[in-house]
Amino acid sequence: MRHLILSAAIPALLMGACTTTPAQPSMWRADEHPERMGPPPAYPKNLTPAGVAAADDHLALEQVDGAEAMAFVAEENRKSLAALTGDPRYETFRAEAQAILTATDRIPSPSFLGDGIGNFWQDATNPKGVWRRTTLDSYRTATPQWETLLDIDALSKAEGKDWVFKGADCLAPDDTRCLINLSDGGKDAVVVREFDLTTKSFVDGGFNLPEGKHRIEWLDRDTLLVATDFGAGTMTESGYPFIVKTLKRGQTLAQATEVYRGEQGDGGYGVSPSVYRDKDGKVTAVIITRPLDTFRSETWVMAHDGSTVKLALPDRVSVFGAQGDLLIVSNDEAWTFNGITYKPGSLLSIPLNSLRNDRNDLSISNQAYLIYEPAARQSLGDVRVLDRQVVASLSENVAGRLAIFDNRGEFGWRRQDVAVPQNIAVGLGDSSKSKGEVFVSTQGFLTPPTLSLASVGSTALTELKAAPAKFDTSTHVVEQFEATSTDGTKIPYFVTRPRDMKLDGSNPTVMLGYGGFQVSLNPAYKPEMGKLWLERGGVFVQANIRGGGEFGPDWHQAALDGNRQKAFDDFAAVARDLERRGITSPRRLGIYGRSNGGVLTSVSITQHPELFNAAVIESPLVDMLRYHELPAGASWIGEYGDPRIPEEAAWIAKYSAYQQLRPDQPYPRVYLTTNTRDDRVHPGHARKFAARLGDMGYDHLYYEDTAGGHSNDADPVANARRWARHYVYLSQQLMD
Repeated sequence: MRHLILSAAIPALLMGACTTTPAQPSMWRADEHPERMGPPPAYPKNLTPAGVAAADDHLALEQVDGAEAMAFVAEENRKSLAALTGDPRYETFRAEAQAILTATDRIPSPSFLGDGIGNFWQDATNPKGVWRRTTLDSYRTATPQWETLLDIDALSKAEGKDWVFKGADCLAPDDTRCLINLSDGGKDAVVVREFDLTTKSFVDGGFNLPEGKHRIEWLDRDTLLVATDFGAGTMTESGYPFIVKTLKRGQTLAQATEVYRGEQGDGGYGVSPSVYRDKDGKVTAVIITRPLDTFRSETWVMAHDGSTVKLALPDRVSVFGAQGDLLIVSNDEAWTFNGITYKPGSLLSIPLNSLRNDRNDLSISNQAYLIYEPAARQSLGDVRVLDRQVVASLSENVAGRLAIFDNRGEFGWRRQDVAVPQNIAVGLGDSSKSKGEVFVSTQGFLTPPTLSLASVGSTALTELKAAPAKFDTSTHVVEQFEATSTDGTKIPYFVTRPRDMKLDGSNPTVMLGYGGFQVSLNPAYKPEMGKLWLERGGVFVQANIRGGGEFGPDWHQAALDGNRQKAFDDFAAVARDLERRGITSPRRLGIYGRSNGGVLTSVSITQHPELFNAAVIESPLVDMLRYHELPAGASWIGEYGDPRIPEEAAWIAKYSAYQQLRPDQPYPRVYLTTNTRDDRVHPGHARKFAARLGDMGYDHLYYEDTAGGHSNDADPVANARRWARHYVYLSQQLMD
């Protein structure tokens, strides 16, 4: 799994130039530290699933729409809204955030759509959004002429549904028939409908799939490859499909023909088909990925007759596409192939036939396999496969690079570096094989995004649009430092701070971390944070702890399973380093994390309450001994381990914040928030943590929104309220 948050970095500035004496870190007395106090009161007597459930007095809160759960949510929301929206800063924060999130001068995120450019757009007039298109020439102008294809606000009103647009998949090369994904309330689960771009309407009698977590690809105009819920016994325990079928136009799901079957015990996010095409739209490869757990998978190829053959790829691998008979992949573990060992995180081109174990007529290929191999502190980011080239964003000490690799067959891949601003993060958008073009975004903490076009044959970007500044950056600077973790590992982090700030520990600071799933936290332009926090004198810190992908697969795998504590130690080390440098102090330091970052923040509070005075814990995993019981938790066993295995339950229990809560500790007043319609990270985690905090008499805030899902992408107006609540809370805890 590889994700990239578009971002940029600014070089480190030396702290040695400052003469202010840094504050000294605060310390626990040895007998006070939570790890030395014995079992917490809610700790299970035994760590079997039955024992964990027996010790849980808030199981009713796991019922998403249960009466007791909804009553709890209503009362908690009432108290929290009074504290947050009743703050005199709230309305100003909300208005400023809404102005940013609905601004019409934002860069419209483009995709190649037939001969033109597609975009999904949300603003104050269309909070649910419109899917629209224009020409590339028009897109380049300051005022593109947009043609509306589908109005989600109008569709929602007409059908009485809370529709959230989750993307469109159009059939190449003409892109006139598309599969539209619509979510009810922002859930990951979607309904799928076929849409005709020529008539700008849904196809009468076209493909139409009921709500589910589908994996769908066009095979041809009248055939889909579908992995979905085909009835009883066709889904994994995580709630994802493990069977792939071909669905012909006019067929029901019950009439579809099976082409591949995994097993019900498979982990990860479900079996997934991928159809790769050349620049003319001809299918060159059909690949089926069968996940064994969160990160290990089998890779299969589907032949013309519908049969499938397993490929001799490593279990930890990312497949980026096909280029003729070549498969473009990255190995996330050391891999020896044809006598050569490739480092984890390399980019490779492997002839498809050489990976098949059912062929005995293989000719010797002189194709060079290695495209890119990372050095220390380097990593591979986004990859786009073109007709004869591969475009890749790279990272060096969390600063972006961009390269185009040209396939010269047996003579190897020629690398051409594309000029990008120094110390800036680079992300790749949509690409077109037929045009030989890729959209490229660059941005930084204090640098608004710029959208450009990278083209085959050029080592210079063509700038298309530059976003205007949304907050005053003249008063701030960005620095990069390193903290030393418990085991001596150097952990990089960025500090965005007022230029003339005193290093006396008095500065209100928010620290962001994630540390999981090989997700890279690269510096990014966060306009709502800049406006609501930086402009008011706040400091923002972003920690690149282990578990992320900043330095490739090894950086991620260093904090997997029983080594999870390393990520938490890294985060605490950054907090202590901030105090040592005088940037902030525990009284003024708050932390923010969502999803897997909610594991990090909840653990940080329970393990090191002496380091923090605020924590925004959003859409979190908190009950790590029952996370596999709550949809879709079992899909993450490859990241965290399996609580059903005694050995693994033992080390998971050491950090599971829900079970580790203790009375009479110096926990800060935390702010927990989640979403009723989140079907990725179950709202029961946050609910139960809030309830147990209340049981122990801790002051806390809990707010649960009723729409938006895990991504909070349903409505920018609602999202503005969300950010306003966050920064009111942080201001109360760290600035007041």
